Amino acid sequence: MTTPTPATALPCSRSGPPPPPAVPQPPRPRPRGARAWATRAPLLPALVFLIVVTQLPFAATLVISLFDWNSLAPDARRFTGLSNYATVARDAELRDSVLTTALLTATVVLVSVVLGLLIALLLDRTFPGRGVVRTMLIAPFLLVPVAAALLWKHALFNPEYGLLNGVLNWLGLGQPDWISDLPLIAVEVSLIWQWTPFMMLILLAGLQSRPLDMVEAARLDGATSLQIFRYLTLPHLRRYLELGVLLGSIYIVQNFDAVFTITSGGLGTANLPYTIYQTFYQAHEYGLASAAGVLVVIGSIVIATFALRVVSSLFREEVSRA
Repeated sequence: MTTPTPATALPCSRSGPPPPPAVPQPPRPRPRGARAWATRAPLLPALVFLIVVTQLPFAATLVISLFDWNSLAPDARRFTGLSNYATVARDAELRDSVLTTALLTATVVLVSVVLGLLIALLLDRTFPGRGVVRTMLIAPFLLVPVAAALLWKHALFNPEYGLLNGVLNWLGLGQPDWISDLPLIAVEVSLIWQWTPFMMLILLAGLQSRPLDMVEAARLDGATSLQIFRYLTLPHLRRYLELGVLLGSIYIVQNFDAVFTITSGGLGTANLPYTIYQTFYQAHEYGLASAAGVLVVIGSIVIATFALRVVSSLFREEVSRA
């Protein structure tokens, strides 16, 4: 009986099976930080320019405000800490200028917003020549502030040859001296005339972005024009009103041109920027002027924040009533 012999194993190749084809690897994603920097890199020149133009001068003003520095005696300069701020707080003239600045800013902003809203409502309608009228109404805001103040001082307010007194003389009425009798109102009127077009532009943009289907639906439901304005238009204009109040408060609280040109800071019209000008250029007190300048920035922030909260609270009340 024969036993089966096991099959002999075939010799194996030393090279082995062929390797699998190489799979291309996807590119590694950039880190999030590098991607963010690549996105923001084009903005760096503008950011550097903004820091150099605004923040470095403000930092220098903060440093100077801590020194007793009079340009007539530069060798006597010494560090005094917060004493300049205490002097500014105790100065009755500076306190009066702060009140004048607050009154001037509040009056100009509120009246400009109301007049701008009324004009924007008129320009939102379609009528022949609307583009020409809109361009003419924008023109006061495009004037140089000093030129606008000179226009009001000489062409309108002058008691001898001004347009206002010319009309009053033609009507057989008196010829008052507007700047001497109503100095603060004269400054406010010139600023209102210049800033009303700015408010009108912002609010007109808001009116033209309204959803017209909601307005038409309200009209079909029998809503009057006053109800549409109160419950649809005014809540829609909330952000635009806040923007106008914010920008107007920031710019008008720093206004210098109208006060300097029309009244030269006299007759109780000296606001805080004009008082800083007097302290810096006439009294040569660099430390006190810098401290007052820092207060202008703080006052701008406080006034703008207060104005925004007042406007927001008014809108919240309207929404809760609705």
